[in-house]
Amino acid sequence: MNSLFVHIPKWIEKIFNNQIWSIPTNNKDIYLTFDDGPTPEITEWVLSQLDQYSAKATFFCIGKNIEAHPELAKKLITKGHTIGNHTFNHLKGWKTNNALYVENIDKTDKLIQQYQLPNEPKFFRPPYGKIKPIQTKILTKKGYKIIMWDVLSADFDNNTREENCFSNVVKNAAKGSIIVFHDSIKAKKNLQYALPKVLEYFSKKGYKFKALA
Repeated sequence: MNSLFVHIPKWIEKIFNNQIWSIPTNNKDIYLTFDDGPTPEITEWVLSQLDQYSAKATFFCIGKNIEAHPELAKKLITKGHTIGNHTFNHLKGWKTNNALYVENIDKTDKLIQQYQLPNEPKFFRPPYGKIKPIQTKILTKKGYKIIMWDVLSADFDNNTREENCFSNVVKNAAKGSIIVFHDSIKAKKNLQYALPKVLEYFSKKGYKFKALA
């Protein structure tokens, strides 16, 4: 897989500086994120892996999945993780009317608010990483923080081997990295191979896994 796709170069972060690509820090902190859930069994498996390392993460949930599995959404919060917004229907911003896109996101936000404390930050990640500049501007004005990433595991890609999914992370992640995994059926094989190894690898190096806050 193209290394530009796996690791976002700093010049992209500078151009799109109204989006968050990594967290500036001198500490050994890494930010694991999981897109497309909550998904029965898979999300629960992820939570069990995180528990083994006292790791916290941010789950960018699809609204229809929250609606279908409210018990899992609640479990994310009770376990000390953060829920982010990933639209209600996994919409691609580049191909979606702006008003419809924002309405879809706000619909998901209302679901998320049922599980969060008042005045918590509103995190949003665009599906596919594709969002129009005007959509970013609108959402930022509404109080959303647009969370992108600097390391993509590529667990969702059927052409990515399990070993490469792991190496995509360990070769590119550093202090403050935001790493993308997926708690989805499509990503299950690569995720279940790579995530335990990533947790073990960075824990041995003294890193802590934090949720966005």
